[in-house]
Amino acid sequence: MNSLTSGHGLAGRLLRPVRIGSALLAALLVLAGCSVAPIYERPSVDTPAAFKEAAPQTTVAGENGSQWKAAQPSEDIARGEWWKIFSDDSLNALEDRAQQANQDLKAAAARLGQARALTKDARSAYFPQVDAGIGATRQRQSPASQSLPADANTQPFTLYRAQVGVSYEVDLFGRVSSNVDAATADAQRSEALFHSVLLALQADVAQQYFLVRELDAALELYRGTVELRGQSLKLVQRRFDEGDISEVDVARAKSELASAQSEAFGIARQRATAEHALAILLGSTPAEFSLPARPLTRISIGIPSGLPSTLLERRPDIAAAERAMAAANARVGVAKSAFFPSLNLTGGLGYESAQLGDLFNWSSRTFLLGPLVGTALSMPLFDGGRRQAGVDRARASYEEQVATYRGTVLNAFREVEDNLANLRILGDQNQAQDEAVAASARAAKLSHTQYREGAVSYFDVIDADRTVLQQQRVSVQLDGERARSTVNLIRALGGGWGTPVATKLSSAQ
Repeated sequence: MNSLTSGHGLAGRLLRPVRIGSALLAALLVLAGCSVAPIYERPSVDTPAAFKEAAPQTTVAGENGSQWKAAQPSEDIARGEWWKIFSDDSLNALEDRAQQANQDLKAAAARLGQARALTKDARSAYFPQVDAGIGATRQRQSPASQSLPADANTQPFTLYRAQVGVSYEVDLFGRVSSNVDAATADAQRSEALFHSVLLALQADVAQQYFLVRELDAALELYRGTVELRGQSLKLVQRRFDEGDISEVDVARAKSELASAQSEAFGIARQRATAEHALAILLGSTPAEFSLPARPLTRISIGIPSGLPSTLLERRPDIAAAERAMAAANARVGVAKSAFFPSLNLTGGLGYESAQLGDLFNWSSRTFLLGPLVGTALSMPLFDGGRRQAGVDRARASYEEQVATYRGTVLNAFREVEDNLANLRILGDQNQAQDEAVAASARAAKLSHTQYREGAVSYFDVIDADRTVLQQQRVSVQLDGERARSTVNLIRALGGGWGTPVATKLSSAQ
């Protein structure tokens, strides 16, 4: 074999470093597909297959007869316009207006846009970074750098350059991909938080609306009371003028009338405050918004028996907690990759010339492969425990997110059970209260009749009228509480209990 082609010849000695470098590069490219990030598995959370307060007697068993299942957040399931179950056109219009103009919702949409931009930024690391530039340098080399005598005269010169630079970090051990996974999970978390703000806004608008309507009903009640007490005062005054009763009854009648008027003003003040709060939710100033008075009527929404606990899985706060957990898991991979080598490839291609007119001549071409400063392949050896501290911190952050996720799920079940219990007990309370209102009204009617006949004192009439007003006021409050508890239940369930339809999450506007 010719010595020029033999591995023992000159060519062989020249090619050996190239072969070693090629083998090393091939090995690094193989490692580029390796990742040290832990495989993400959503922690299991035991959840009941049905809610305790919904219908204990009709609990539906889970798979294989089990009453428990692992939570599977599905926040991307569409809830729809849940408030339309109340069949209230005014509420429908207010909900649409709030979603268009609420400032908190716009801020949440902006945060979502930021998170999506950060995801794009992380994904850009998958590709080479290319830049171009042109410039000139003026320099004078020292005699020593050219092996000349110390007193040699070296002339300054100008060097013109025009080049394209390329830099690329090989994704060894999954550092880049782990960063992308973390950023993607963060963006998904921001999207879930956006929907959480949206759901909270929808529920707040409905609750504030029903509060205003409840106060309208209370105002109507007090207006009727003021009118009746005004008529009673006229009756008492006439009897006093005729000498049938003492002035004490007249004073008591005036006191009760003034008391009812004062309480009516207090309700009107509360109503104005509630209307102002609703205006802010709609993105308007109080001066720009006015809601016509309309008393609240009793709301009775049928709650399906044996609500499946899977409805909780579409709660946006649960989805956000799960995505935060996934992001923390990916950052464990980023921290662990710091223990392994990193490879940065850089290069430049372009022209350089001592004369500006010769800059783009073919003979002026030049290139550079490899880092301008430092090394291409770096291997950490000792850092006093800094990298291990980074891994420990990332793992602790992941454990924190796991605990937060499980706590969020448990709290969600508490909220649903609370509101189911509220609605169940409120139904019984409404029935009892209706009986109390009817009985007190009957007693008041009899007291008025007996007073006109002189059988009882006016004090008995006042006491009976107060009881009627009190019982009617409690009834109105219960109606308002029932409406708000229904809204709270829908919010706790993530937006209703209808059959969901899988859709893509909407983009922030």
